[in-house]
Amino acid sequence: MTIKEYARMATREILSHKGRSSMTCLSLAVGIAALVFTFSQIGGTMKRYRDALELSGPGRLRIEYRQNYVGKHISRGLTSDDADAIRAQWPELYMVSPHVTRWGGHFRLESFSSDKMRLLGANDEWRKRDWVYTVRGRVLNAEDVARRARVCVVIKGGKWKTKPWWAKYFHDDKFVEFLDRHDVLGRQALIEGHLFTVVGILQEPPKDLDPRWFREGGGDGMIVVPITAFQDYLVKGRLREAVDSIEVDTGDQKTASLYLRRIDGLLETLHRERDFEVKDFRAIMAGAMAEIRRFIISIGIIGIVAVLASGIGIMNVTLATIFSRVREIGIRRALGATRSDIIWQFVAEATALGAVGGVAGVFLGSALIVYLAPREERMAHLGPLYILAALAIALATGFFFSLYPAYTAASFDPVEALRYE
Repeated sequence: MTIKEYARMATREILSHKGRSSMTCLSLAVGIAALVFTFSQIGGTMKRYRDALELSGPGRLRIEYRQNYVGKHISRGLTSDDADAIRAQWPELYMVSPHVTRWGGHFRLESFSSDKMRLLGANDEWRKRDWVYTVRGRVLNAEDVARRARVCVVIKGGKWKTKPWWAKYFHDDKFVEFLDRHDVLGRQALIEGHLFTVVGILQEPPKDLDPRWFREGGGDGMIVVPITAFQDYLVKGRLREAVDSIEVDTGDQKTASLYLRRIDGLLETLHRERDFEVKDFRAIMAGAMAEIRRFIISIGIIGIVAVLASGIGIMNVTLATIFSRVREIGIRRALGATRSDIIWQFVAEATALGAVGGVAGVFLGSALIVYLAPREERMAHLGPLYILAALAIALATGFFFSLYPAYTAASFDPVEALRYE
């Protein structure tokens, strides 16, 4: 028999048992859809990971206060003086950027007022990494930091390039709406009762195209001021020189571990106790990747279980079909069909079921991705390779789970099969 004849017989058998075939295909389609979803998660996550690494810098280190540390009260904690010491010790470093944050700061700019702003103190090196902004005006410079200038840069949040359906239930950021209607460049803003001049507006990319792995945000908006001005005017309830973190970039991935040890040693000498942590930014991202990987694996396991369940269903359906067609098998054998013909007949039928279920699963998974992709950052649109892999899994499921029933059918004695009622 030719492949065309096998395909015609398989199609006729599937169409003659529409209910049974539909249920089997549905089970397989759910499993394939889950695998397609998993493929999309993997592809999207890896793309974001690569983009975030490129954005964050090759030799990025982060210095933070050590969590749950019971101090000896010798050290003043992490301060901007530590950042100055690191920069003085190793002037060749690409970036040394201390950050200090205050949540819930009062901010007033013309008719806009909020007590839920995020205030960030940074130096002029802040812009060297994680830069995704379009600039109007200018950013902070070394002179602003040196003369403790009361200037600020406003961060304007990004909107959506492709707005998901669910976003219509959420109002746009009031600060973004205000900035859309008012040109505030050069205007005076009141921050915690102190006048600051707006020297720049930084526009973030659309939310669904933002490549940053860790995003700075929260509250009604974000304002960046020189760290020295922050220490003079905006510090409350803490040491004036205290900072939340220091971002360092060596400029070369190969030197990151070397400078990690050097900086660790310098800070231990300055603090005289280990109340700090120096972390490789790649290790931080690897930890986040591990969490995401566990989620992806759980979805993949669900898909594999569903595929195996559908494979068992295909096996049961094929066995039931065989025992309802024993006499037909006997007639075919009597007319000259070989055992190989019988095997391939039922394998073709089961593989066709797998193909139909696979196509349905790809469409179901693709619809799920189109529905979720605008709001799920880790998802990627399907490429031809993912679709081919999903279809191959579906075909393989139908093929391998039909081998035992097909072999059973081919093992029937022709004479006994003809006498079977």
